[in-house]
Amino acid sequence: MLIYGLNSCDTCRKARKALPEAEFVDVRKDGVSPAQLARFFKVFGEPLVNRRSTTWKGLSDAERATDPLELLAAHPTLMKRPVIEHEGALYLGWTADTQTKLLGNGE
Repeated sequence: MLIYGLNSCDTCRKARKALPEAEFVDVRKDGVSPAQLARFFKVFGEPLVNRRSTTWKGLSDAERATDPLELLAAHPTLMKRPVIEHEGALYLGWTADTQTKLLGNGE
């Protein structure tokens, strides 16, 4: 199991605590390959771009109009997180639905 996120993200910390066996990939420090970003975007589409983030708010209108994959490659902190990969399936966010699927109890 892999968790893609940020060390400083509270939601990522909650997911990591609940899934201690998972390997963590810090998207800021470790990066995410263009192939992985493309795969994530193919599965999640536009919701992969976190338009509520501080990074998004700091972008110009021209930057926001950039191709989402180019934008995510240039600013990995724009990725909604965590992205969790488990047994070939991808999950976006640490939602009750994701928790139920991965933990079986919704905690």
